[in-house]
Amino acid sequence: MTLDKDLQSIQAARELLKQAKQAQAQFAQFSQEKVDSIVAHIAAEAARNAEELAKLAHEETGFGRWQDKVLKNTFASTKVHEHIKPLKTVGIISDDPVNKVMEVGVPLGVITALVPSTNPTSTIFYKTLIALKAGNAIIFSPHPNAKACSQKAIELVKRAAMEAGAPAGIVDGVTLLTMEATKELMHSKDVSLILATGGEGMVRAAYASGTPTISGGPGNGPAFIERTADIKQAVSDIITSKTFDNGVICASEQSIIAERCIYEQVHQELLAQGAYFMNEQESQQLANILLRPNGMINPVIVGKCALSLAEIAGFSVPANTKVLISRQDSVSHQNPYSREKLCPVLGLYIEEDWRSACDRVVELLTNEGMGHTLVIHTQNQDIVRQFALEKPVFRMLVNTPAALGGIGATTNLIPALTLGCGALGGGSSSDNVGPMNLLNVRKVGYGVCNIDDLRQPEASIAPAAQLAQPVQAAPVTAPAVAASAPASIFEDTRFTGGPAPVAAPAATTSADDRFGCGVPAPACNDAGTGVGSDASRDITEENVERIIKQVMGRMAS
Repeated sequence: MTLDKDLQSIQAARELLKQAKQAQAQFAQFSQEKVDSIVAHIAAEAARNAEELAKLAHEETGFGRWQDKVLKNTFASTKVHEHIKPLKTVGIISDDPVNKVMEVGVPLGVITALVPSTNPTSTIFYKTLIALKAGNAIIFSPHPNAKACSQKAIELVKRAAMEAGAPAGIVDGVTLLTMEATKELMHSKDVSLILATGGEGMVRAAYASGTPTISGGPGNGPAFIERTADIKQAVSDIITSKTFDNGVICASEQSIIAERCIYEQVHQELLAQGAYFMNEQESQQLANILLRPNGMINPVIVGKCALSLAEIAGFSVPANTKVLISRQDSVSHQNPYSREKLCPVLGLYIEEDWRSACDRVVELLTNEGMGHTLVIHTQNQDIVRQFALEKPVFRMLVNTPAALGGIGATTNLIPALTLGCGALGGGSSSDNVGPMNLLNVRKVGYGVCNIDDLRQPEASIAPAAQLAQPVQAAPVTAPAVAASAPASIFEDTRFTGGPAPVAAPAATTSADDRFGCGVPAPACNDAGTGVGSDASRDITEENVERIIKQVMGRMAS
C-alpha cells in the first residue's frame, strides 16, 4: 500500500525528529571546544559557497540581486560566527564568587526552523550556527518557493557538521514539503522551540501550535530626516538600504519623513541620487499591484527593481531610477505606501517640525511594524534620546542604512536575521536573536544568610550596603515603638480599615500630602527623638532605606 504525499511527509518529519533527538542527546555531552570547532567549520564552508548559493537563490525565487545575496550569505556565516565565537554556552558559563551565584548553560533540545523565501540560504546558515552554538539540534522547514536552494544549503551545513564530528541528525531539513509536515514539526512534543522567520500567517501558526516560539515580524520602518542631518549622506543611506537586495530585508526603510524647512534640499538630493517621484496617477497604478485583495503583500512585486515595478504597473521611468517615491499625507491599512513594501518603493511625508514628525512615526508604526525598526538621521543627540525613550520599536538606528544597521552589519547590534519585535509586535523576544536566546540558564545560588539574619535586618542589610558603598554612613537609630505596634501589616488596622494604632508619645507632626492621601509624616530624626526635620521627610534613597529598616525592625520585635 502506497501512502499519499501528506502521510509520507508526516512520517518523514517524525523520522527527522527521532534522529534529531538522539543526535542532540549526544551533542549535549560535547565540550565547549568541540562545539566551537564544529560551528567554525560550518561557518567556513558556508562562506566558501556563498556565491554559488546566492545565485541559486536568485534564480529560483526571482527576488533581489544575487550580488547582494552573496553579501548576506557571507554576513550570515562569517560575521555571525565572529560574534558568537567567544560566547560561553556549554557547561558553567558564569561563576560569581563574590555573590556566590553560578550559571550553567542548558540546551533547549530540538529546534524547528521556518525558512523564508526572501532570505533562504542566509537564514539557514545563520540559524544553524546559533542553534548548534547553544547545543541544540535543528530541523528546517523551507519555503516551497525556495525549495532547491534551501535543500542545497541544508545539505552543505549538514555535511560540514558531520565532517567536524557532529552526530548524524544534528542538522537536517524536510525534503517532502507539505503543510502537514510543517505542522507535525511545530506540534511535536519532541520540539522545544520554533524559530520562525517568514510570512505573517506562518508565524501566527507557529505561536498557535502551543510550542514555545521566537519569531521576527513585519517591518514598516520610517526614516526621519531631521533638520540637522547631513542630507546628502542621509539620502545615500536610505537609497543604499532600500535597493540592497531590492528591499527584501524587513528592517529596510518603508517611508521617509522630512521636516518642511529642509524638504527642498531633501527633494533635490533624492532626485540627484536616482529617486523618481511618481505623479498621482502613477502612484495609484503602482498602489493597485502592491497588495493583494486580502491586504497582504503581492509576491509579484517582492524583490523587484524600480524599473521592473514601473513596467508591471504600466508606466515608464528613466533608466537610472533606483527607487520610486510617492508623496503621502495619510496613514491606513488600505494605503500600501504607509505599510511594509519589500521592494524599492517609499512613501514620503513632510512634517512641520520634529514633534509632528514624532507623531507621524508613531502613526506609521501603529499601522504596521510595531516593535521592529526605525531610523533617524540627525546630529541632535537630544532628539535621539527623546525618540529612544518614546518610540514603539526595539531597534532605533541613527545615521545608517536601516536594512544593514538593523541586522547588525553596519552597527554593533547583534548580527542576526531574526529580528524580534517583542510584546509590541506580538512576539516573545525583542532581541536580535542569537545563541543566548536558544538556551536555558540553570542558576546555582549558595546560601549567604539564614532566617535569623532575615529577622534582624540591621545585621543582614549592613554587609550588602558595605559592598555597594565602601564608605558607610553613620547608622540610623530607629525610634521607639509602642508595645502595641502590630508585628505584621496584616495586623495593622491602617490596611484593614480600622482605627490607626496609637504611636509612642512624640512631637506632633503634620500630614504628608505630597501623594494626596494624608499619610502621617515620619516622626524621627537622626537621634531618634521623634522630631522629624524637613530633610527626613524628603524621598531620598537614605530615607527610604531607613523607613524599610524601621518596618522590618517592628516585624522582628
